[in-house]
Amino acid sequence: MFLPTTKKEMQTLGWDRLDVILVSGDAYIDSSYIGVAVIGKWLLRHGFRVGVIAQPKLDTPDDLLALGAPKLFWGVSGGAVDSMVANYTATKKRRQFDDYTPGGENNRRPDRAVMTYVNMIRRYAKPTVPIVVGGIEASLRRIAHYDYWTNKVRRSLLFDAKADILMYGMAERAVLELAKCLAQDKDWRQIRGLCYRDSAPKDGYLELPSFETVQQDKTAFIDMFHLFYRNNEPQTAQGLFQKHGDKFLIQNPPAQYMNQTELDAVFNLDFERKVHPAAAAHGKVRALDTIQFSLTTHRGCYGECNFCAIAVHQGRTVRSRSEASILQEAKSVTQHLDFKGILPDVGGPTANMYGFECDRKIKKGPCLERRCLFPKKCTTLHPSHRRQIQLLRQLRQLPGVRKVFVASGIRPDLVLADKKDGTQYLREIANHHVSGQLKIAPEHTEKKVLDLMGKSSMDSVLKFKQMFDDFSRDCGKKQFLTYYFIAAHPGSSDTDMDLMKKRVSRELHMNPEQVQIFIPTPSTFSSVMYYTERDPFTGKSLFVEKSIHRKEKQKSILTEKSIYRKEKQKSILTEKSIYRKEK
Repeated sequence: MFLPTTKKEMQTLGWDRLDVILVSGDAYIDSSYIGVAVIGKWLLRHGFRVGVIAQPKLDTPDDLLALGAPKLFWGVSGGAVDSMVANYTATKKRRQFDDYTPGGENNRRPDRAVMTYVNMIRRYAKPTVPIVVGGIEASLRRIAHYDYWTNKVRRSLLFDAKADILMYGMAERAVLELAKCLAQDKDWRQIRGLCYRDSAPKDGYLELPSFETVQQDKTAFIDMFHLFYRNNEPQTAQGLFQKHGDKFLIQNPPAQYMNQTELDAVFNLDFERKVHPAAAAHGKVRALDTIQFSLTTHRGCYGECNFCAIAVHQGRTVRSRSEASILQEAKSVTQHLDFKGILPDVGGPTANMYGFECDRKIKKGPCLERRCLFPKKCTTLHPSHRRQIQLLRQLRQLPGVRKVFVASGIRPDLVLADKKDGTQYLREIANHHVSGQLKIAPEHTEKKVLDLMGKSSMDSVLKFKQMFDDFSRDCGKKQFLTYYFIAAHPGSSDTDMDLMKKRVSRELHMNPEQVQIFIPTPSTFSSVMYYTERDPFTGKSLFVEKSIHRKEKQKSILTEKSIYRKEKQKSILTEKSIYRKEK
């Protein structure tokens, strides 16, 4: 069933009032990939009545008040994507399209959607219950943060939006505890995984430099982010507080990660895997093409790339579902009326992190003094692709399944590090699980920039490419690697882009097309670099390209085709010369 979106749908269920109303910047897609759907169905499973208001109109209270007032709380999310990222390109141009809006036109999601919706609730609903904000937009803006779109340090979104509670991270456990506390009229301020405002600091919590301090002092901003980042994992984190004016942001320690049984229960909820009919009537929602029949195998990422916020939002510890749960979900997919026999993706933030973790991290939490994969793989992490190989084989054998693809992206360094099963894994991928192109993300080629990104060297990419090409040729398939690159990352100059262009043309034999200009999103080390123009790990000054025109130039250097043609011709001449000498 869909969660109700109208009073009529409530009446059909026999409900006269809702416990929770969730407001979202996306169209309502009932899928495990959509946070509002997951939270709503999770609360429903535990006995709470939940409704959804998707993309309410801003010039009238009618949409917002369509379900009446909730008994326990309002929940607000900007959607599956930060609304400012959804609405603007890296060069701050308005995006014309929105994959989460019916018809695809970007005309329903407001800028700073969380703030907008909270303001609407306060204005039109005059709530007597808490307003709770969550999702990626709130989670990554929970402390004072640099905002690229206004080019300034902003307050915690909890203060800017004037919400009562901010949920961060993957919030199923925290939101269920909150609902139970509110239903029983109990104190909720001790719940892990949430933030709130108070008139005094919290005893025993660590103090972050105040908003006013980090707004003026870039060194303090760096110190704040290090302290914040080190306290993001449930097993090692302490609570934090940060002064904003005469009030304090209180961040409780992160919620404990769900164990495998709990994670299985979340993904085995009864999702329709469709857009709600009311939204579907207004046009196609393009995101559904990607997520409708894809399967999530795990959460979290220990890659910790400096430009990526997954480690802060989902966590640095990988938690995998059981094979039985994934297979059961796949079997239910085969019964869906729209299913045509293809599973478009089986993976997570990084596909080949499924099924293994560092034993020490599981017991004691992540190391504070080092990372799992950078600058090189930690000796206590033992990559194994065995479970994923077995899972993919079982999925291929399911009745009704014609093709199983891995589209999430693969880490080449992990494949190479798995001496026992890595080669077999890549052979299986090349033979069975590539829909023409396989995604990998080198991001750059030059060591100084890769170091700032927290990425491994190009050596692993080149070895991976050779193996993939060999396996593809062996199985008689013409398939390719798709490479993702970033232009204008902090530390990257025109010279670095020139060097990358020549190396990519010479060694990868291709002209890059999947190139994005770096966007300094909140709660990443790369955004800290962009704002402060310093390396936060060494304190050294850093070149940062901030001119929009020159950012576009960096991208054009990499995508310009004449250099690729010259390098290709040079390569052909070299090969001919070698052939003549050998002959």
